[in-house]
Amino acid sequence: MSVLARIPKARIAQLHRPALAVQARRHRSAPAYPGHIPLNAFENAFLAVGSGIAALLNPRRGDMVAALGETTGHCALPGLLDQMLSSPEGRRVLKERPRVNTHTIALDTLRALPPNTFGRTYANWLDRTGVTPDTRSPVHYIADPEQAYVMQRYRECHDFYHALFGFPVSVQYELALKVFEALHFGLPMAYFSALLGPLRVNGEQRLMLVRDYVPWTMRVAAECKPLIGVYWEERWEQDLAEMKRELGVWDPPVQPKWGKRLTEADKEAARAKAAAAAENDLGAAGEHPPNTT
Repeated sequence: MSVLARIPKARIAQLHRPALAVQARRHRSAPAYPGHIPLNAFENAFLAVGSGIAALLNPRRGDMVAALGETTGHCALPGLLDQMLSSPEGRRVLKERPRVNTHTIALDTLRALPPNTFGRTYANWLDRTGVTPDTRSPVHYIADPEQAYVMQRYRECHDFYHALFGFPVSVQYELALKVFEALHFGLPMAYFSALLGPLRVNGEQRLMLVRDYVPWTMRVAAECKPLIGVYWEERWEQDLAEMKRELGVWDPPVQPKWGKRLTEADKEAARAKAAAAAENDLGAAGEHPPNTT
C-alpha cells in the first residue's frame, strides 16, 4: 500500500488547500466596484514603490500621488472607517456616500449664503484660488469598497480643510496641511509628503513652516474631532466660528499670505479670458471672411 493510500482523503484535501490557494491568487480577482483595478500583493508593492519614486521626482504627478496613497493606505483606512462608524454623522456619510464635484454642489447657492457661513467661505476659497472641485482622481486600487470610499472621501474633502484654515494653494501652506493630515488621518502618503515636501521650499518658508505651523498642526490634529466623519454638505449654512468650536479646531498662529497666489490666479484668469476672446475673433473671421474682390 502506498503512503498516500494510508492518508485519509480529508487530510489529502487539506494538504492540497495551500497549493490551490496559491493557484487562485495567481488569477486576478473580479473588480469589487466600478473603476476598481484588482492587484495582488506583488503588484501592489511594485506600484507603491514605483509611484513613490515618480511622486518624489515630480510632485505634480497627481496620478502617482493618488496611486501611492491607495497602495499604502491599507494600514490607516480601517481605523478611519471605524471613526466614521463611531458617530451618527459619519454613518450617514457612509450610507449616502456623497461626492464632491460641480455636479453635486450648487456653487451659486453657496455664493449667496451669508459671509460668515462655511458654504460661503468654501465658495470664496474656490473663487480666490481658481480651484475646481472636479480635480480629485477616482480610487482604483483599494479592494474593499467601503475603504475605497473612505479614501475617496478623504481625497475630495481636502479643499474643505484649506477653506477651514484659510490656506491658499501654495507649497508652503500645502505642506502645513499635509503635516496636519499625516498626524490626524495617519495615511502614509501624507507622511511621505510632509517629510519630503520641505525640501521644495526656501529657507525662510521652511523656517516659518517649522516654527509657526508645525507646532500648531500637531496640537490641532491631536485635539480636534475626527474630520473624516464630518458631513460637510449638511453644514453649508453653519456659522464658521461655531463650526470650528464644535470640531475643536482654531486658526493658525500666523495669518496666511494670499497676495502672490491671488496675483497668479488673476493672471491665469486674464490669460484664459484673452485666449477665449482670440478664439472668438478667429471664429468670427472664419464665418465672415474678408472680401478680396
